[in-house]
Amino acid sequence: MNDMKQRIYIALWLLCSVTGVWAQDDLASRLDTLLKYNLPGGSEVGISVYDLTSRQSLYAYRDTKLSRPASTMKLVTAITLLARSDSNRPFRTEVWYRGAIVRDTLQGDLYVLGGFDPEFDDQGMNALADSVAAFPFRHITGRVYGDVSAKDSLYWGSGWAWDDTPASFQPYLSPLMYHKGMVEISIQPGRAKGDSVRVEGTPSSTYYTLTNQALTRTPAEGKLSLTRDWLENGNNFLVKGNAESKVVRQLNVYSSQDFFLHVFLERLFARGLSVPGGYACAELPSDTLTNRIGAWECPVQTVLNQMMKESDNLNAEAMFWRIGQLATGKKRISAGDCIGEIRKMIRTVGHDPAGFKIADGCGLSNYDYLSPALLVDFLKYAYSSTDIFRKLYKALPVAGIDGTLKSRMKNTKAYRNVQAKTGTFTGISALAGYAQTAGGHQLAFAIMNQNTLSASEARAFQDKVCELLTTLP
Repeated sequence: MNDMKQRIYIALWLLCSVTGVWAQDDLASRLDTLLKYNLPGGSEVGISVYDLTSRQSLYAYRDTKLSRPASTMKLVTAITLLARSDSNRPFRTEVWYRGAIVRDTLQGDLYVLGGFDPEFDDQGMNALADSVAAFPFRHITGRVYGDVSAKDSLYWGSGWAWDDTPASFQPYLSPLMYHKGMVEISIQPGRAKGDSVRVEGTPSSTYYTLTNQALTRTPAEGKLSLTRDWLENGNNFLVKGNAESKVVRQLNVYSSQDFFLHVFLERLFARGLSVPGGYACAELPSDTLTNRIGAWECPVQTVLNQMMKESDNLNAEAMFWRIGQLATGKKRISAGDCIGEIRKMIRTVGHDPAGFKIADGCGLSNYDYLSPALLVDFLKYAYSSTDIFRKLYKALPVAGIDGTLKSRMKNTKAYRNVQAKTGTFTGISALAGYAQTAGGHQLAFAIMNQNTLSASEARAFQDKVCELLTTLP
């Protein structure tokens, strides 16, 4: 009887093995066909597919070829941070005072200590202002200082394109960031043709100005445009042209820390405090005269979700700099500190870091170079840790449901069965993440299209690959 059972088990094992080989061969054949007939003309691609359930490579095509990752770089940044034992420490912004409180006057200064919180918004700003207003003084003889000493003065990442500003996706980096360093401009046409349009900015602040030259339903005025005097590092937003319907757009503002401090001072004024000295940037002294007033924290998962779902560059760079902070324990860090930790992680997942180029944390840089094989090995590493995988998987866009995959793979087998990070840049389109097969296997994959003039064609190719992966038995 035992011998019979053993024979049955062996037969079933052989059947599953043969089925697996057939499925793998069939996948390779179908993917090769896709490459032949559906790859955008003149472009190149690297593909790596790994079965996490059966622990075997399913497909590789130029998987070690170096490519610019665009926003799939965010996977490397996120996994490097999540792999740390102290990765759960929240992003923290603090307010301190230095001096003496005499009756209703602070004879000294306020300090706001930046912690790279990319999600710091009105709720955080009001909370910090309220914490100051709760103290027994109404006058401050000195200034409000922003301590941004944790980062060097290079507000753009290495290899970023200067003419991407004033787009909101290219922020001015600082340890103090408010409203993602951008303003949302709402343009509303008037009632009649030729009327001036109504223009409003959010958040409201005197830090920037609005110049409105647009007219309602007047085609002779030309196409509606919104920009700011970014070549002069100014913050005057200019609206001109023809407005046919309501439009909402976002532009970055120059100097994140100044935007933060200006609005913070406005909120203090609104609460009845006077600060005749205004604001500036300086490091918080370490002495007995300093006392903490309050703090605002943001969970890492909140930053990660926005970073992945919406491909938020500011959030990715905040994580990038957080890696350097946690790893070195230094107050002053450089991009080199952050890159060094990612290079260590590349070695941890089994690759020689000398074979790749890391320049930033979000993929905006023209100098980043990774490979599909490297991305898949990062995904494999994340999958091997329940804690890392749970946090990462929760944050990734879901095909046809949300984030940057909201409009993709609908009405296909990949719908809801792919959770992956997109990457889009001029001439580049990439997709890397996880796919669930029809047979219940979990796959890790990376598709890196390069030199493609049509992003839509590259995305269509990637979607077809994902559909094939999710139909596997």
